[in-house]
Amino acid sequence: MSPSLSTNSSLYISLSSASHFLSPPPPPPMSAANFLPPPPFPLIKNHHPMSTCVHSSRTAETPPHSNPTADDHHVFSAATATYVRFCRPNLPDLASCTTTKKELPPPPTPTPNPSHPTGDLWRRMRDEATSDADQEPILSSYYHTSILSHDSLECALANHLSLKLSDLTLPTKTLSDLFLTVLTDDQEIIFAVNDDLTAVKERDPACISYVHCFLNFKGFLAVQSHRIAHKLWSNGRKTLALLIQSRVSEVFAVDIHPGAKIGRGILLDHATGVVVGETAVIGDNVSILHNVTLGGTGKISGDRHPKIGDGVLIGAGTCVLGSVRIGDGAKIGAGSVVLKEVPARTTAVGNPAKLIGGKENPVKLDKMPGLTMDHTSHISEWSDYVI
Repeated sequence: MSPSLSTNSSLYISLSSASHFLSPPPPPPMSAANFLPPPPFPLIKNHHPMSTCVHSSRTAETPPHSNPTADDHHVFSAATATYVRFCRPNLPDLASCTTTKKELPPPPTPTPNPSHPTGDLWRRMRDEATSDADQEPILSSYYHTSILSHDSLECALANHLSLKLSDLTLPTKTLSDLFLTVLTDDQEIIFAVNDDLTAVKERDPACISYVHCFLNFKGFLAVQSHRIAHKLWSNGRKTLALLIQSRVSEVFAVDIHPGAKIGRGILLDHATGVVVGETAVIGDNVSILHNVTLGGTGKISGDRHPKIGDGVLIGAGTCVLGSVRIGDGAKIGAGSVVLKEVPARTTAVGNPAKLIGGKENPVKLDKMPGLTMDHTSHISEWSDYVI
């Protein structure tokens, strides 16, 4: 030992006293609860906790380091355990990492309302959704969110349309609240929805169920979106109505001006490319196929779009232009261009369209083509075209 640090010197006594009070508390007994693995680095033997306090003027050389022993490992492990025990953070409010399984609550049971005409249809849709979810478990969450978690047709429709039409600037919750308010305030819209669902199921052989139409048929969804937009338009909220029209056009490829008036029991089959102008009127039980235009003939404002009667069938790719009337129960053949009035229960075909049987004595239809979906009756009387 250096003379300056002899056991009798005051400096040695001061350092020993300070080391006694500043050194960590004695290690607890070793057990499985506080055992730590060996350190990944070599232990410095005879390391004095106060060595950094010795003045740099000392001249004695530091004794050479020896290899760590089992005793050194025991001392280091105990000291490390003490450090961890006293210095580790105590965060009782940390979230637990334990995974918990959260089960979905059972779907609410709708309150029976015998006076509500959509009650039976809504219950049938729920039964179809339950059956589909059982057959395809991968779709159970989809059916629960879209159908089974709602207690009424209007709630489900508001939710489904809002999910379809929302974007980054139109939040789903905002649209859902808006749509539900409109549907709740005007029950006539819900009655029309009921009739539209029935029309699609009865007239389209590709429709396998009511819930299938409700969730997947964009023609049906476009018409219901228009009903909400038309209500907003009629209440003076034209900017909002036009915005919904724009979103429907982008999402469903169906462009119906919110000012157009549409009846009940409407089928837009396939629906892609359907365009309906502002002053157009469509009656009840009308069936319209894809790429049909009910448009104007120029830039003159005012009443400038077609008026379609009840039970009319309009074939794919047809253009009806101008403020002309298509009589009740009439049929327009695919690819026709109609510029003049078509009498009730007659068939017009061609470009420009002509009446089958002639203008003076046209062939009269005995059934409503908008309901029968018959596109080809009496075609031989119009053309002898043979393949």
